[in-house]
Amino acid sequence: MIAGMGSFLYRGMRSGQSEMQAHEVIIPAGAVRLEGELVIPPEAKGVVLFAHGSGSSRHSPRNQYVANALREAGVATLLFDLLTAEEEEQEAYTRHLRFDIALLANRLVEATHWITGQEVARGLGIGYFGASTGAAAALAAAAELGRRINAVVSRGGRPDLAGAALDRVTAATLLIVGGNDMPVIALNEVAYARLRCEKILTLIPGATHLFEEAGALERVSRLASDWFANHL
Repeated sequence: MIAGMGSFLYRGMRSGQSEMQAHEVIIPAGAVRLEGELVIPPEAKGVVLFAHGSGSSRHSPRNQYVANALREAGVATLLFDLLTAEEEEQEAYTRHLRFDIALLANRLVEATHWITGQEVARGLGIGYFGASTGAAAALAAAAELGRRINAVVSRGGRPDLAGAALDRVTAATLLIVGGNDMPVIALNEVAYARLRCEKILTLIPGATHLFEEAGALERVSRLASDWFANHL
């Protein structure tokens, strides 16, 4: 255990990434503790916190794919569960938390306070990567923290659910939507019109909501890596 980091367990080196530090972490968030994974490449340019969508977790293969691409580009990543195991179990039946953007955003803010207090991440620029409802939580958290957040990327997100917080976002924001995801395109256009920060709305031709088509997620990863590299 490293002093001041709560449950911060060194997990060793990863194959093919011999100099990366990988840690399992426990993040305090009010009355709960959230499990996560922090991976720091050598000479990291910044750190990106992932806010997954409803019904997902830090183990989401799509977010893990993007996170790996970010690390290869020299950006540290923090993937963590926005809900506890008990909350996830309840959510499977009630679905009462997945659209509670205020709760999810607050936990992202708490995780941001936590990571900025860790010696290994001190001085790094902060970014958010949000998917589905996690994108709304990311934008709401970015609005609350202001200039402390450098960049936000939304993948197939529901940024419209951030509501009035959209007007206060200062972080450079990239909205990525599948070109065939028509309902979500319209919702992103609504959110895009409200944003007053540096912003881009990008459509991935032929892609649907989960970017399962060949090359679609790779394109998302390249766009996100370039965005964070330029803004962190």
